[in-house]
Amino acid sequence: MPQIDTTDPIVKSCTLGPWETNCYVVSLPGRPECWIVDAGFDPDPLIGWVRRAGLRPVRIILTHAHLDHIAGVREVLAQFGPIPLAIHEAEADFLLDPDLNLSTFVEMNVTTPPADELLKDGQMLALGESQWRVLHTPGHSPGGITLHHAPSKQAIVGDTLFAGSIGRYDFPTSDGQALMRSIRERLLTLPDETRIYPGHGPESTIGRERRTNPFLNA
Repeated sequence: MPQIDTTDPIVKSCTLGPWETNCYVVSLPGRPECWIVDAGFDPDPLIGWVRRAGLRPVRIILTHAHLDHIAGVREVLAQFGPIPLAIHEAEADFLLDPDLNLSTFVEMNVTTPPADELLKDGQMLALGESQWRVLHTPGHSPGGITLHHAPSKQAIVGDTLFAGSIGRYDFPTSDGQALMRSIRERLLTLPDETRIYPGHGPESTIGRERRTNPFLNA
């Protein structure tokens, strides 16, 4: 029989690096396993928090592969050993290509090991008893994803939607029309109470952004 969620996952934010990228640790009460969602520059605070909490990462999931969300992947792997690295299939090449992940634009050369898991829209990912759905939310980048936990009304949205703003779409692989479709058709269809955890800035809710976000109400 399928397992049923019995407790709400805990989503812990850790803001890293010069672009103040929100990286997340997802865990369950009383369980040691956790996910690391995005791993930005200078990840020592993230690594230290995971160790102090007595957690054991079992997967690194990337909401997308821009440099500020992937720059700490190698350090995380060095600290915690082999962990599956997961990203949407549309951005597998970004991990290995500094032009695609934008690091050459700031005169850097950021890469990660190849992905172990290529994610697809609608795929379910299990952390203990919790089941998270992968929502493909392209626009800011072609393989952007949201991780949605329906029972607890929580969503990690990457750089698609922010509190009071939306993701940039002026990068070479961005698409503004796709971004707005992702927001309106994938995110704004979630319940208003859904708490969103963005890639930058404070958390919000779907209802708050529906009512007050100027980019959605222009």
